[in-house]
Formats: sequence, C-alpha cells, structure tokens
Amino acid sequence: MTHRKVRHASVDVLRGATVAAMLLVNDPGDWGHVWRPLEHAAWNGCTPTDLVFPLFLFIVGVSVSLSIGARVATAAPKAPLRRAAIGRAARIVGLGLLLNVVAWLAIPEAHLRIPGVLQRIGVCFALAALLAVDTGPRLRDAVLVVLLAGYGALLLASGMEPWTNPVSRADSAIFGAFVYAIDPATGRGHDPEGLLATLPALATTLLGMRAGTWLAAGDTRRLVVTAIACLVLGWMAQWLWPFNKNLWTPSYVLWTGGWSFALLALAHVLVDERGWRLPGRAFGVNAIAAYAGSGLMVYLLIALGIAPWLYRVAFASWMTPLFGPYVPSAAWGVAFVAVWWLIVRWMERRAIYLKI
Repeated sequence: MTHRKVRHASVDVLRGATVAAMLLVNDPGDWGHVWRPLEHAAWNGCTPTDLVFPLFLFIVGVSVSLSIGARVATAAPKAPLRRAAIGRAARIVGLGLLLNVVAWLAIPEAHLRIPGVLQRIGVCFALAALLAVDTGPRLRDAVLVVLLAGYGALLLASGMEPWTNPVSRADSAIFGAFVYAIDPATGRGHDPEGLLATLPALATTLLGMRAGTWLAAGDTRRLVVTAIACLVLGWMAQWLWPFNKNLWTPSYVLWTGGWSFALLALAHVLVDERGWRLPGRAFGVNAIAAYAGSGLMVYLLIALGIAPWLYRVAFASWMTPLFGPYVPSAAWGVAFVAVWWLIVRWMERRAIYLKI
C-alpha cells in the first residue's frame, strides 16, 4: 500500500501570513518612527511582532511532521531522508550567510554578522528533521521538556540581564565581533539569533512537530486544548523567566507556542474544513524566496541610494504633514509587502516555486 501525502492548505496560508508579517516588521520606512506593536520588545516583554519568528519555527516543525514524519511512517529508507534534510539545512544557512555579507557590503554603517534568521531556521530544521527520522513522538516530547528545563535552569543560575547573561557570553565566545550588537562599554557581544538560544528555539520547532501530528489526524480539539495549556503555563512561567525573545526564555516558548497552536487550529478549521480561500498561500509556497528576495531588494535600494529618496517622495513628503511621521513609516512597510505579494502571486500563477 502506497502512502498519499495530503497537503494541508492551512499550513501554506499560515506560513504565508507569517512571512508577510516578517516583511512588514522588517521594513518600516523610518526606523525612528515605528508603531509599538510593530517593534520587538527592547528586552523583556512580548509584542505582536515578537510572535512572528516563533510562529514561523513552529510551522517549520509542523511541516517536518507532515512531510518527513509521513515518509518515516511508510518505512521509507532513512539515510536518504537524513542526507536530504542536512543538505537543505546547509543551503538555508548558506543563504542566510550570503544575505549577511550582502548587507555588510551594501549598508555603510553595517558590520559583518554570522548568525541570522535563516541560519536559525536551518539549524532548527536540520535537528527537527533528524529527530523526525530517528525518534518517536514520545522521545521528542521528552527532548522538548529537557531543553526547556535545562535551559531554564541555566538562565536562573547565570542571570538574564543584558550583556551578562549566558546567551550573550556564548555569542561573544563563539562569534567574537561578528554578532548583531556590541556593548561599547565592555566589548561583549549579543545576537538575537545566537547559537545557545537556538536550543529553546528548537523546542518551539518540536511543539510544531507535535501539532503536525495532531493536524494530520484532524484532531482540532487537542490543538485548542494545548493552546490554552501553553498560554496558561507560559503566563505562569514568566514569574521565573520573563518573556524575552533575545534569550528565547521558556515562558516565551510556551506563550508563543500557545498562540501558534491557536492560530494553526483556526487556520485548519477555516481553510481545511470550511474551504475558505484566505490570502497568504502565495507567500507560503515561496516563503524562503520571498524572505531572501525582499532582503536583497532592500539592500540594493539602500546601496543605490534609492530607498531614502523613494520614501521621502512617495510617502513622507505628503503624509507626514497630514498624519504625522508614524503613518508614512507604516505605509511604506505595507506597500513593500504588497509589492512582494504581487511578485509571489505572479510566481504562483506560473507554477514557479523556488526551493533550496
């Protein structure tokens, strides 16, 4: 008996909405005037923007469960699955490094950085895929608990203050000056996508793998119940570990995981069960292409000196006197997302899917 893979449109839609949100929050017209919901928390806290990246990693876990997990269930050979997963992860990490190099060359005030969003996605994908190939759901759940408990204990023992926390210390030791930010007073570095905090980010991905198992079974009830449980546990856990994206604290894993379970359940009901045609699929089926392509576009506009002029002429010059500086800044981001929606929509209509 052959296995027929069932594609859940809800996953494409939710992934696409997440990528669109990434583009929106990464590309304001004026970084000095960004609405609070479209900014990351400076340190402790969790804004709507702080939900975006963990939601994407959660969906990575869902996709791994639905694709690699399904192949393992049919007794497919494991060695080719491992090689394919590691190869794809290496390409994702390589693309992230390439984007960092382009940003360094294109932006005068930028310095070269090694970690990044795509790098973390690639590492989490590789580890999740290998766990999908070689372990069962219960062992993966145990790994999830060990990751959160062990990492949480490390934070409690070493502290969670900026620059002196174990994540920043690890970033400084491993990457030196090639990180997102350097403390001018101490020379210590920190990166929001650093290596040590990728361990709890893997826990987020494992939550997605568990969700993918229930999604494949059509068990919406478990998705909803787990969403509520994670939100409650995350809210309680913040008394030990404040919500913190930079450190990817256990409370942050649970809190963002709860919202991710809830959004997946909602998308499943509306898209898979009721057949709603929600926007987002075009971004979802070309997610990495949209993210990387939009980044390259921004760097090119900056390098050519076009971005400041275009923003001033098309948005700021007439919007600012009428609405203040925050409206044109947000409008630029919305327009940027719209441009890329047109691009990925054109690609979808012509069945162009860029995979790496």
